[in-house]
Order: sequence, then C-alpha cells, then structure tokens
Amino acid sequence: MKNTKIRNILKIILTAFIVITVLYLLQRLVFPKYSVGIQEGHMMREYYDDKTKHNLIVIGDSEMYENISPVTLWEKYGISTYIRGSAQQLIWQSYYVLEDTLRYETPEVVLMNVSSMAYSEPQKETYNRMTLEGLRWSKSKAEAIKASMTEEESFIEYVFPILRYHSRWSELSADDIKYIFHEDNVSLNGYMMQLGVKPAGEIPEGRPLADYTFADIDYEYLDRITGLCEEKGIELVLIKSPSLYPYWYEEWDEQMREYADAHGIEYINCVNNQDTDIDFDTDTCDGGLHLNVWGAEKLADYLGGVLKTRTGISDLRDDKELVEIWNKKKEEYELKKYSG
Repeated sequence: MKNTKIRNILKIILTAFIVITVLYLLQRLVFPKYSVGIQEGHMMREYYDDKTKHNLIVIGDSEMYENISPVTLWEKYGISTYIRGSAQQLIWQSYYVLEDTLRYETPEVVLMNVSSMAYSEPQKETYNRMTLEGLRWSKSKAEAIKASMTEEESFIEYVFPILRYHSRWSELSADDIKYIFHEDNVSLNGYMMQLGVKPAGEIPEGRPLADYTFADIDYEYLDRITGLCEEKGIELVLIKSPSLYPYWYEEWDEQMREYADAHGIEYINCVNNQDTDIDFDTDTCDGGLHLNVWGAEKLADYLGGVLKTRTGISDLRDDKELVEIWNKKKEEYELKKYSG
C-alpha cells in the first residue's frame, strides 16, 4: 500500500516535470529571436552577461544606443561605459532600468537622454516588449510592466510569453530552432553600430504645439531618477542627443535647463552644438535621426571631455584587468567597423 502511494506520487511529479519541460521548450521555440530581424529586442538582456566594472551607465532610447561609442570613451578617457538603452525607452522605463542596474553595480555617473520627456503615456506593445522582456525578473521589472502596458496588454502574458506568442507557429523558421537556447549578442556594451551614411538634408521646423509643458508623470519619474542617484551617491547628467528628428522644441529645452538648475545637475543639449563637430552630411545613417559610427565616435569624444571636466569621472586605464577586457572589445569593435 505504501509503495503504491509512493509510485503514484512519483508519477505525478514526473508528469508535472514533463509538462513543465514541454511548455518551457514550446515557449522558447515561439519566443521571438532577436539575433536576427529586429535586433534591438536582444540588447536589454545582454547587460547581465557583462561582468565588467562600469563607471558610466547610459539610459534612454535609440538616441543613446546608436549615438555613443563606448570604445571611444574608453580609449580617450578611460571611462568604462554600458548603455542600457532600448527602442523608444519611456522615462518610467528608464527609471526601472536604472533601478534594475543598481542591483548589480553603482556607477559614478548616470547619463540619461531627455527625449522621453515628450511622452506621457504608453506607446506600443512592440517597444514595450523590446525593453521589458529582456529584464531579469524582479520587483523593478514587475513595476515597469505595470507602468508600461497599453490597454490591449496583460501582465500574465509577460509572465508566460507563450500566451502572447503561441500564434507564431506559422512564422517559425530555422532560426527559431538555432537560437532556441542561445542568441548571439547584437551590441557592444549596449552600443549598436551603424555603418551607413544618409545625409540629413533640410529638416523642417516642428509644428506648433497647443501646450509645451511636460506632463506631471514625466516630472514624477525624472524626480525619482534624480532622487535614486542622490541616494546612491551617483552624479546624474541629462543630455539631449544630437538627433534632428523628432524635433526638440526650445520650450522643452528651457524646461530641462530650469530643472537641471533647480536640482544642481548637468544638462547638455547637443542639438546644433558645434562643439561636437558632428556633420549631418556625413555622420548620420538615416537622415538625422541617428548617428553612424563616425558620428557616435565624435559625440563620445565630446561627452568624455565634458564628463571629465564637469563630473570628475575616473580614468580607469590604470586597471590592468579592465585594460585587457577593453582591448578585446576594441578588437571586436574595429573588426565590425572595418569589415562591415
């Protein structure tokens, strides 16, 4: 009788294990593979594999992860950088990404792009998932999901992605099998290199807005980012990346300057900033939205000098272990840059 009971328990355990394993494999199979296609969806999870010490963390949208070269920051200033950027990263997402990052390290400086201040509500599920799915599960991730979901989304589909992606059966390809357990990295320390050249041409003035005031929710999360950095002894620097479109209004710029002055933090507006030496005939890959690698190197060179002067960020090139790591990163970077 006792043996029968034990066998029944073992059968239940084995059955449960098999069911869970099959569901896990199916979920991995139908989950989008970002090593191909829209690669931005893979960048957020790459951070956890990088055990390098970083004294600069960058948060923000594509104006960050395509516009700043970490290798240039290291070579010229000894700044070890990781860009925790994602497509259309909204300001509440930036806050939770920063909160998540501080579970693993405390940098000297956090650099945040302020373009997200222009958005006061969730935008698209596609962008949400490219930011949120790559985060490790924590309270920060759960809160980020709740803050970001559109009306059509549900929390349970983030917990069990198979509920969202089960319809991908008809789209499955050999890549879904190839990358079922492992996906290749698509960035270098969060930087996505662009090699194309597409001149900006004429950029029209922005259309007038009925109200230029940033929403309360944007200031709420900017305050939370500022407070979190103060609590951790981190210097926060705000930046408007030198992207020509979407348009950055003077009224928006004035609000950021006022906020920075009121909180004693740095704000760097790189739009039409001649000191960056960026030429939008040669240094953009898509007509002024983002920089190519040559533009990203120029911006990194400029920012490195500003950060050194205004924040006193450390030069880490006396750390032999870091030097060895960054030498390898430089080799990878140059191989991609010159071989395409």
